[in-house]
Amino acid sequence: MSYHPPAPKKDQRLPLDIGLAVGGLAVLILAADRLVVSATRLARFFGVSTVLIGAVIVGFGTSIPEFVVTIIAGLKGEIDLAMSNVVGSNTANLTLVLGGAALVATLVARQSVVRREGYLMMAAVAALAVVLWDGTVTRLGGVVLVGLLIVALSLLVLWSRPAAVASGERGVPDRAVPHGRKLWAELSIAVVALAATLIAAQFLVDGVIGVGERLGWSAAFLGMITGVGTSLPELAAGLASSRKRESDLTIGNVLGSNIFNSLGVAGVAAILAPGSLASLSTAMLVVMVGVAVIAGVFAVTGQRIVRWEGLALLLAFGVYAVVVI
Repeated sequence: MSYHPPAPKKDQRLPLDIGLAVGGLAVLILAADRLVVSATRLARFFGVSTVLIGAVIVGFGTSIPEFVVTIIAGLKGEIDLAMSNVVGSNTANLTLVLGGAALVATLVARQSVVRREGYLMMAAVAALAVVLWDGTVTRLGGVVLVGLLIVALSLLVLWSRPAAVASGERGVPDRAVPHGRKLWAELSIAVVALAATLIAAQFLVDGVIGVGERLGWSAAFLGMITGVGTSLPELAAGLASSRKRESDLTIGNVLGSNIFNSLGVAGVAAILAPGSLASLSTAMLVVMVGVAVIAGVFAVTGQRIVRWEGLALLLAFGVYAVVVI
């Protein structure tokens, strides 16, 4: 089942739908952010390498909003909205997040990161584009994407080990859990944050679908809006890391998030709700893959992304918005 917007219809439910969408997005961002904090603290409590935390937990953790929103949309039969959300989020990460962070401070890209995680991200985005290219989402395509996610996770874990050894890390526990806070308390916070994330995503999807039905907006346009909204955790993390001159965290966060979006989020949604895509165009997929290549070229040349390149990435999002509209 795909989302086909009817003729615009305004009624008294429109303010309620807008309130659901805005309120759900706000709670979703806050709850997902707290869930990432708890996951990071628990990982460090058990002595997990900070390299692995940055590559997997933070990068994938900030994709929780995209994951929950996409899966709920898929379960409601709105596979067009679900996949538009993934494509919109990937594009926003590569343009708004990287571009905004580069405007704050030059992003230094280590050659090892670009050649490994960077190529892995571009391969994941390309795989998603191939699966969606013919305008149909199949369970087989979803299984392939999830299988590729397992491979990607294995590679990220494998690559993190020599990096941790080189940095002298030994996984010392209890470096992030606040003094005096028991383990069960942090676990409880994580569970509450997860529940709040699920509920908020439900409200967001219901509100967005309601607004689209009443104003006649396409699923692709709504997906761009939710894609940008669910990318706000990545944007906040990217700007904060850039201000602290932590380029690896900024770039790693975007790479990890796009790998998980392209393979995990889209893969699970395809398995749960296969169907045809009415409004997700090949032009949107071309822009998504194109900005991934452009960002990669910027990172390789001089091993840094400077301010003018960040501005170019921001302008690229404008191109994507025009394509969607």
